[in-house]
Amino acid sequence: MVEHRSEQGPASKLTRQQKGRLGEEAACDWLWEHDYRILKRNWRCRRGEIDIVASREDMIIFIEVRSRSGTAQYGTPQESVDIRKMQQVRATASVYLQMTGETNHQIRFDVIAVMLDKAGETVSIDHIMNAF
Repeated sequence: MVEHRSEQGPASKLTRQQKGRLGEEAACDWLWEHDYRILKRNWRCRRGEIDIVASREDMIIFIEVRSRSGTAQYGTPQESVDIRKMQQVRATASVYLQMTGETNHQIRFDVIAVMLDKAGETVSIDHIMNAF
């Protein structure tokens, strides 16, 4: 008996963490190209984690990065940011601001959605400012 296995592309071999890392790298590159300054990546405290903390002019921006590969049959990356995640990012940002003393800046919460192809290459980047 001959066993047939479906061929799976390289992206199917990428772990969720690898896809996330690729998405964050693409997001940082995009931000840098658009004159943002990256302050922190993967900043953690007991409340949670913020993917990217950036600044531009006199504003601090807390950025949640979401990556997907293949088609959007399960929704777009930005659609995966639910109310619980928004609350967690806001709470974590509050701790960040208290710990760094950065209380004299305006703040903003953005989402960067990164679509990857099957090889893990960036297909598109959608930066949603004031996402929540």
